Amino acid sequence: MNEDERYMRMALQEAESAMSAGEIPIGAVMVSAGRVIGRGHNLTETLQDVTAHAEMLALTAAAGSIGGKYLTQSTLYVTVEPCVMCAGALGWAQVSRVVYGASEERRGFRTYAPQALHPRCECIGGVLEEECSRLMIDFFKKRRKAKSE
Repeated sequence: MNEDERYMRMALQEAESAMSAGEIPIGAVMVSAGRVIGRGHNLTETLQDVTAHAEMLALTAAAGSIGGKYLTQSTLYVTVEPCVMCAGALGWAQVSRVVYGASEERRGFRTYAPQALHPRCECIGGVLEEECSRLMIDFFKKRRKAKSE
């Protein structure tokens, strides 16, 4: 297993925690110099806060961990392509790499704001894409089934 897959598996664990809490199953892990400096999963329902996305929580935790707002030597691993809000925050934090699992055609930043990340940020998609997608598909199937009952 390569490093990107290793950390994406940690993000998947975060996503599973979100799903267990009834949240949309997205998880994120921020890594710098081989060390996890922040992690998070969606908490929008729990906190009743539309900004409580996995990426935002991981960014906040990472900034607290290093004692600064710029994360220039860090990689964010997230199970689903970031939205415009999260991509903007990642850009302002100057995150050097973003690695995501599943693409998000409806709300992903690549569709609506492809320049949102920092110009020097490397973006890689499709890492453990099948597992990341499956988690989302299963979650929304269960949600639709529950609504129809």
